Amino acid sequence: MENEFLDRAQLDQKEAAEKKKKKKSVKPRRSNAVVQVLNGDFFTKEFMLGNLNFIFFIILLLLLVVGKGYYGKQLSKDVVSTQEQLDEATSDYFEAKARLEEETRRARLIEQLESKGLKETVNPTKVIRVNKDEND
Repeated sequence: MENEFLDRAQLDQKEAAEKKKKKKSVKPRRSNAVVQVLNGDFFTKEFMLGNLNFIFFIILLLLLVVGKGYYGKQLSKDVVSTQEQLDEATSDYFEAKARLEEETRRARLIEQLESKGLKETVNPTKVIRVNKDEND
């Protein structure tokens, strides 16, 4: 019976049935994520709706990374400006301290006080101490 005569219509039906069996038995393969991105399958409605939560999560993470970058830059600018203010205040302090020391030098004070009639003592100062009695 192997060499049995078949009609062309029967042969086409038989081939179509075999193709259907092959199609049913073949499982659809999910393509790799990289391949999906390169194909453009990434942007299909079905894929986007299925992974919407994950996509929003990734967008949130990207926004946080960008925000962290801007925040870091702002902090570094603040540190630099605060350091400049500190340096300026330190230099003003040393300048004022040097001016004060210059103005309050002993020789300069003696010159300024001579016009008012005050003179520097040549005798050392003496301290008088009084012992208090317990009865007083």
